[in-house]
Amino acid sequence: MVRLLRVFLDTLYRACGAIAALALLALLAIILLQILARWTGNQFPGSTDYAGYCMASASFFALAYSLNDGAHIRVSLFLSRLAGGRRRLAELWCFGISTFLSCYFAWYAVRAVLVSRKIHDISQGQDATPIWIPQLAMAIGTVVLAIAFIDNLARLVAGSETAIEDKPIE
Repeated sequence: MVRLLRVFLDTLYRACGAIAALALLALLAIILLQILARWTGNQFPGSTDYAGYCMASASFFALAYSLNDGAHIRVSLFLSRLAGGRRRLAELWCFGISTFLSCYFAWYAVRAVLVSRKIHDISQGQDATPIWIPQLAMAIGTVVLAIAFIDNLARLVAGSETAIEDKPIE
């Protein structure tokens, strides 16, 4: 059961990373279409808004993947100077705070989507997109980030290593 959960979570994190990469490719396509539209004297209404939605989607979907890849700013420099029980206690404290904050953020990100959908909020740009649609990427990304922090905290509490791969400082 634990192995199945591990495979599911690792697949979830990688899938979110892939979605973030697709959002970046969509951003590139929008920018290229903007350039092409300007060269041909046409307009691409709402392209700035769509580019912003793609950037936000890429950022939030990449959070959990980049956490486990060691790409987030961490307190590694401080933790590397600690050893034994002190290091474990410091890591537990850091992951505890991070888990709490990511869950808090995820809670309010999901609430923002629900409220925006309930009041039929739309963007103020030319596209008039229902705002809950781009907010959904933020909510999903923060929920998966909270899951990743809970996952890593549970690993640490259980006595095993976290999934975070610290990159060497260059």
